[in-house]
Amino acid sequence: MSTPIDIAGRFEDWRLYEGVRTRRTFAFVIDYALVLLLVVIAVPVIALLGIVTFGIAWLLYAILTPFIALTYIAWTMGGQAQATLGMRAMGLKLVRYDGQPIDWMTAIVHAVLFWAANAILTPFIVLVALFTRHKRLLHDLALGTVVVRAERFDQGR
Repeated sequence: MSTPIDIAGRFEDWRLYEGVRTRRTFAFVIDYALVLLLVVIAVPVIALLGIVTFGIAWLLYAILTPFIALTYIAWTMGGQAQATLGMRAMGLKLVRYDGQPIDWMTAIVHAVLFWAANAILTPFIVLVALFTRHKRLLHDLALGTVVVRAERFDQGR
């Protein structure tokens, strides 16, 4: 097991963060395209359930998109790969500075903080990554996480 000094030293390699901002942007687009696809699949299923349940299932439409998005994030980022499918496609993963794995609750809080910061402070919050060490955003700073290049991070293990 690594000591805290060993863990902290792993994050000093600049190659872990090379191209992370651009890759993170493309990963976001891929992930939300996948969430949209899942929503499009779920809509007719709920429509049919609504007919069978005399309209009661149609109440699910109110929570459909957030439910699918948060389930997707918890399942993928909170899983063993510590990355959504978009992040995996871009060669990224989310890691904690203390060396612990990302669990499903941390993944959900990470997503909720991102959307809350966007709603309150506008999408200009992504500019924070231009000025922070290791190209972190506000929700990364709040949770003690960082997005790194997966293959380079795993090589350092």
